[in-house]
Parts: sequence; C-alpha cells; structure tokens
Amino acid sequence: MNVKFSTKFVAASAAAVMALSLAGCSGGSWMIPPAPVPSSGDSITIGTVTTNSGTAAAYGEAEVKGFELAVSEINAKGGINGKKVKLESMDDKGDATEASNAYNKLAGDNNVLAVAGPTISATTAAVAPLADQSKLVTIAPAATSDSIETGNYLFRTCFKDSYQGEVAARFAAENLKVKKVAVLYGTGDPYSSGVGEAFAKRRKARPRSGGQGKLLLRRRHRVLRPAAEDPGFRRRAALRSVLLLRGWPVHHPAGPLRGFRGYVMGPDGYDGLKLTGDKSQYNKTYYTTHYSADDNTNTKVQDFIKSYKSKNNAEPNTFAALGYDTIYMIKQAIEKAGENATREDVRNAVAGMTFDGVTGKFTMDKSGSPTKSVTVLEMKDGKPVYNTTVQPSEFHEFPPHNHDVLA
Repeated sequence: MNVKFSTKFVAASAAAVMALSLAGCSGGSWMIPPAPVPSSGDSITIGTVTTNSGTAAAYGEAEVKGFELAVSEINAKGGINGKKVKLESMDDKGDATEASNAYNKLAGDNNVLAVAGPTISATTAAVAPLADQSKLVTIAPAATSDSIETGNYLFRTCFKDSYQGEVAARFAAENLKVKKVAVLYGTGDPYSSGVGEAFAKRRKARPRSGGQGKLLLRRRHRVLRPAAEDPGFRRRAALRSVLLLRGWPVHHPAGPLRGFRGYVMGPDGYDGLKLTGDKSQYNKTYYTTHYSADDNTNTKVQDFIKSYKSKNNAEPNTFAALGYDTIYMIKQAIEKAGENATREDVRNAVAGMTFDGVTGKFTMDKSGSPTKSVTVLEMKDGKPVYNTTVQPSEFHEFPPHNHDVLA
C-alpha cells in the first residue's frame, strides 16, 4: 500500500552496528582443490558457518534456528533422495580468521556436500575464495555486501546492498514524498557503505534522467558515532526530511540523534535488533527486508511461522526465514543433482536456479544473487508492520521528480 505524510522525512542510509574488519583472507593454509567425490552413506551432511557469539550473534543464532527447523521438516518427510540430513555447525564469532578456519575444516570433510553461511559480509568475504578453492557450494543467507565475489561456488539467499539501497530511494521519493534527504553511513563497513552509496547514487540522479532528485546532505565516516555526534551534521540533518541510518537503536532516538523528529530509514539489519526504552520513539522508522509475517498472500510464510513458533516458542525474524530458505535451496539443488551428486553437481544445480520460498520467489542471476522482491516494514510502537512490497520489475523505472536541491 502507498502512504502519504505531510511531515518531513530524513533518510538514514545504512551505517554499521558492527564495524567488523576483515582480518586476513584465509586464516588457513591454501588448499589444493579435492577431486570430486560422490555423496555416499545413508545421510547427507550440510555444513554451517554462522556468527553465534559477539556483536552479530543475534543474526547467526536466528539463522541456525531457521536451518534446524528446515532440516527437521525435511527429515520428517524422508530426507533428501531418501537420506537423512544432518548439520555440522561451526561458530565463526564474527571474525574473518575464525570463519576461514571453520570453513576449511568443513571443506576438508568429504561428507560435507554444501555449506550454509557465513552470517555477515565480512566473514563471507573471507570465505569466498575458499569456496572456489575447495569447490564446495556455499550459500550465504544474509551477506548483502556488493563487494563479495559470488557466482562461482558462493551464492546468496538475500538481495545485495545496492539492490535494497535503490528500493529505499524509490520508497522515500514515491511513497513518503520526500524532497530533502540526509545520508549517514560508515566507510569502514561494507554493509553500511554499500546501502548508503546506492541510496545516495539514486537520490543524486538528475530528474531529467528519471532519477529521484539530488542528494542534499551526505556524511561518510569511518566510525559512525562521532559523525552522528558532530553538531554541524546534527544541525543540518535536522533540516532534512529523511535520514538513512544503519546501527539503530544505538544511533537512533536513544542515541546521538535523539530528538530528531523526521523519518528514519534503514536496511534489513534493522530486523531482529533489540529495542530499548519507550517503544513509540521508534515510530516513523522504515526498513527494507526480505519478508513480512503479515504477508497473508504467501502460504509458505504462514506455514513457516506456525512451524517456527511450535518449535521455538518465539516469533521468527528475517534472518531465521533466510536461514530456513537457504537449507531448502540446498535441498532442491541436491535433489536435482541426483543420488550420487558431487559438490560440483550441486553447484551447477544452484546456478541459475528458480526457487519459491518464504522470502520470495526468485531466479539466481549470473552473479550468484537472487532477483527478488523487497518488503518495506514500518515500526509502530515497537512492532514491525508490513507497509508495501516493491517488485523487481519496478526497480529501475524511477519517474522524474522536480525536487529543489543543494549542490
């Protein structure tokens, strides 16, 4: 649905809740690619590398619950090609070296036919070359950074940062009727800068070229907090209608930008974060994400929610849904590859696959990322509520806007 607002909106582009640095590319010895080994035995092993401790633990823990739910359902229905599925799980602690070591351990086990993970972009970037080395198909549920090299043996379930950044720009202009925008993001985190730069690029497109109008204010900063606390930035941002920001609630109403009365917009990382204080302070916050529990048009969504609640006695978030879909993507690929599938067979089955899941129906593009719809949620008294869905066909069809802009 479309919404209209008379109040001003500040678009907050994604800055980092965690500025995790990439400490080395592999963390293990350079591996000689193993010869293809067909799957054997009476079970199929899927490895997982997720962040289950550290600042991003909430994301990894949710993914694991999604993995486990999918595996339990698959096994209850007879497994894959008549074989039971088991998980071999590793915690990378949100560290690139830990992720590389964990991945190398899984890659060295010929029983592991595919890997789900890692969780965040920094650890996924470290694992990408290792996936190609070991010829082990790897599907990252939520690593959205454009800088990650995908399409060979590494794929993703989520859309890319640039993809959701474009959608956020479209939503701000067309649904929220935004004319003045400030963007704040951290250059030290690929997730933050990826969404922020995509949003800014779309906002800066000139009206005659079908863009959204030029960007009024952008602040890049290695660490977001000092940028947010800059009096000059706060004073100027207060005059804008949208602040695109990553890292809420640390940087939103309870943080350095408290008192800001415009709208806040962010990326999928907003989902699953814990709220503090008065929940109404998060009203007028919007974010792009992969699915909505309020989507009654997709029976897969409602079936997933029911199963998840039954198993975990809790509501699932986006990361649980992405983890759930990731396992079913692997299942579909292994089934297509056949009973005696090798890792290479599974990889070929993932490339170009069409998949219909909880987080949408999509086709894997040549770069290893799905072309899929984007859901926009808004916060109402601490609860995310469905607002609208933007379809892929709409992404590059931005009508002109005659906004007044600053150079």
